[in-house]
Amino acid sequence: MQFHRPETLDDALSLLSGEGARLLAGGTDFYPSLMDAPASGPILDLRQVAALRGIRREGDVWRIGATTTWREIAKADLPPLFDGLKQAAREVGSLQIQNAGTIAGNLCNASPAADGVPPLLTLDASVEIAGPHGLRQLPLCDFITGVRRTALASDEIVTAILVPNRTSATSSFLKLGARRYLVISITMVAAQISIDESGVISDVRLAVGACSAVAQRLPDIEALLIGVVPGDDEIRARIGGAELLGLAPLSDVRGSADYRLEAARELIVRAILLAAQGQEG
Repeated sequence: MQFHRPETLDDALSLLSGEGARLLAGGTDFYPSLMDAPASGPILDLRQVAALRGIRREGDVWRIGATTTWREIAKADLPPLFDGLKQAAREVGSLQIQNAGTIAGNLCNASPAADGVPPLLTLDASVEIAGPHGLRQLPLCDFITGVRRTALASDEIVTAILVPNRTSATSSFLKLGARRYLVISITMVAAQISIDESGVISDVRLAVGACSAVAQRLPDIEALLIGVVPGDDEIRARIGGAELLGLAPLSDVRGSADYRLEAARELIVRAILLAAQGQEG
């Protein structure tokens, strides 16, 4: 087995193209996937590539480096727009996993229950990708193509997650599992809202995970909430009888499909109200 630890992106891309190596960042998905078997083939450890780490604002866009850990995101000084992502960061595994696991690794693993995906969908995040022909960007909704599948080519590396800045928006994230911590989601919901001067919702974004092969935005539900005062009765009246189009949960040991849908409906209400509390603050 060959183990490479480059310090620049150019060196990493060169090794990836020439060696056909497997990428390693936090290792929280990589090592469990080995199923106790020894690693084989060349491995490319990206943790020393400084250009892939850190959070900063560049004009009207926030840039989150690909190997930024969930712990770094949870502790970062970010505007209320990112509250939902920070709440999700605190739900990713244990503290040990949060200290090692990376935001890009969570996306590239492409699990239907990946905690980072719903809040990033509500943030209209894009994925920046480097390859032999330069940089390209893909909306997150186009990057994850199915269960454990992405649009990343074998000679490409995710370099950053890009989020447009919205100064008036607040967000939230809620997750339901069989226990409080260290659990795979039964369902999870992220919400982002803006409230205008008259006190009604002027913009809303909702995404649900673990209820379809890929986490889904809910544009029909979003449209129902425009112009609504964000109170419990008002939100429940709009959400209660609405069809959750785009969701197709499976029944498994964690919950039935019907239970997942009803749980998602309740979490949508709670997530919107939680995000609205951020507007009041």
